[in-house]
Amino acid sequence: MTDQAPPPSLYAAREPIFPRRVSGSFRNLKWVILAVTLGIYYLVPWIRWDRGPDLPNQAVLLDLANRRFYFFWIEIWSHEFYFVAGLLIMAGLGLFLFTSALGRVWCGYACPQTVWTDLFILVERWVEGDRNARLRLHRQEKMDARKLRLRLTKWVLWLLIAVATGGAWVFYFADAPTLFVELFTGQAHAVAYITVAILTATTFVFGGFMREQICIYACPWPRIQAAMMDEDTLTVAYREWRGEPRKHSQEAKTQPMGDCIDCMACVNVCPMGIDIRDGQQLECITCALCIDACDDVMERIGKPRGLIDYIALSDEDRERKGAEPRAVWKHIFRPRTMLYTALWSAVGVALLVALFIRAEIEMTVAAVRNPTFVTLSDGSIRNTYDIRLRNKNNDERLFRLSVVGDPALRIQLEGTPYGSVDVPADTSLLQRVYVVAPRGSDPAEAGRTDLRFWVEDLSNGDRAYKDSSFNGTGDQ
Repeated sequence: MTDQAPPPSLYAAREPIFPRRVSGSFRNLKWVILAVTLGIYYLVPWIRWDRGPDLPNQAVLLDLANRRFYFFWIEIWSHEFYFVAGLLIMAGLGLFLFTSALGRVWCGYACPQTVWTDLFILVERWVEGDRNARLRLHRQEKMDARKLRLRLTKWVLWLLIAVATGGAWVFYFADAPTLFVELFTGQAHAVAYITVAILTATTFVFGGFMREQICIYACPWPRIQAAMMDEDTLTVAYREWRGEPRKHSQEAKTQPMGDCIDCMACVNVCPMGIDIRDGQQLECITCALCIDACDDVMERIGKPRGLIDYIALSDEDRERKGAEPRAVWKHIFRPRTMLYTALWSAVGVALLVALFIRAEIEMTVAAVRNPTFVTLSDGSIRNTYDIRLRNKNNDERLFRLSVVGDPALRIQLEGTPYGSVDVPADTSLLQRVYVVAPRGSDPAEAGRTDLRFWVEDLSNGDRAYKDSSFNGTGDQ
């Protein structure tokens, strides 16, 4: 019996990617977006906003304990979740809009995975050197003192960034200065420490080690984006008709040489490790760094810029024939993008209208039907209701309750001889209310009488109402 060789592996080990440093307009734009997005993420929880006494003064706060969302002067209650749903719909439509117009610009410029990966690569380059130095260090098999020192320095800096990332996230759910002190004194809730630990670990691993693998294997968007794009979508591509044949290709020996000199600059700067000259690929996040790299080479060899550029497929035939491509605005403003823009705008306008017309006071009425009614000693009939009054103002308000329907009906509030009750600022109050019909009156003897509860803010006259019904003895 002869030994058989093991079957070849179907999987290749990941080869780490070490992008080369590049400068240019797109790289500068990415630095600006990185600084702005990280600045917003880390600093927003520390912005203060005065809402009055006994109310949180954090500008942006997800108050899960009280089921409230504060965003500067806007306050969203739990029953107003449709505002959050509307914002999510707008985010989805915005993603469709930008993808249909400019490809995966979200992935290439503003996706958190891209932003933190760029930051981690910046730290790696600062510690270990540029691409060639990092490649030599990676290929060095021996872990000597220098390699260990560089690795530990890089990992510590990554870990600090990851901890700051996880810590910043929990500050959105509690008062940031208070929670900051509690975290460092061991007084914070266990959920806070667990959340920070999970986000620290994911940021450290995703941004430092997995990088492009998250975009390729974990993110579903590369597989969905094709449905959002068409032949008029502007996306990063290689003008093969201008660049080929390359300097070192076989065709170049028998044909006029193209502009591409096969310098590999576009490949070396790619954070996904692909060659844009191979055509559209799932891995491409359209970060446009290859455009900066290629334009720099074209300038140095005296060739026109734009060998790699934002290109629409519909312009390929025109450019092959030597004609000018269509204007950028004609690619962007087309039926698909205008439809997405109209839908996005419609949702936004609807949310703004709903925000500005919503009442500052609200009420809900729940009839207590066990028992359906009570017969009092004087023969009158009493129904019981639980009314929740919601005061959305930043100060305490006096609300007056009244009932309309049959003139015989009278209202009584539990705990007070008056028809009004104080509702604390920015909170809700559950008030038990009795409605009484005198003996012999129509509501007392009827089976069911419609009525309407009114609540009035005595400070400004704002009113709200809810319809309900009064049960009498008629059905017995």
